[in-house]
Amino acid sequence: MIKAHSLTMARYHGWAFDRLFASLEAVSDADWRADHGLFFKSLHGTLNHLLLADLIWYGRFTGRPYAAASLADEVESDRATLRQRVRAQAERWIELVEGADEATFGGRLRYASMAAQPCDTPWAGTLLHVFNHATHHRGQMSAVATRLGQPAPEMDLVYFLRLSGL
Repeated sequence: MIKAHSLTMARYHGWAFDRLFASLEAVSDADWRADHGLFFKSLHGTLNHLLLADLIWYGRFTGRPYAAASLADEVESDRATLRQRVRAQAERWIELVEGADEATFGGRLRYASMAAQPCDTPWAGTLLHVFNHATHHRGQMSAVATRLGQPAPEMDLVYFLRLSGL
């Protein structure tokens, strides 16, 4: 059951990004880079952080750590390429979930934190954290988009469930 739920969340992850990207399409480059008071300041900074976080977590799940000095490291400066990389990484989560056996979901994830401290967390719960973390920041970006006069994207999980027929 947890594998099926995780797969739904992995698919939702990419779908929600697509909705957000459509809402942000008409945002000017100046507004894309402007400080909007978000934790990572700009829309660019926040989306870049989401890619970085996904790369870090994916590396932990696959045993191939992704090195970063801080959670604000710029991974991709180009707006279009950043969007493509975020979307490609979302697809990699689907592949990871599909390839994991049921026992893995009940296991533990052991990794080093950004401060090089050993961590031991539930595998499935930590995977769901990745998707929840993105939901948090997508919501921040959505608020900025609407403040800039763009349409509010409907990104709630229930919309995905209805549209996907699950």
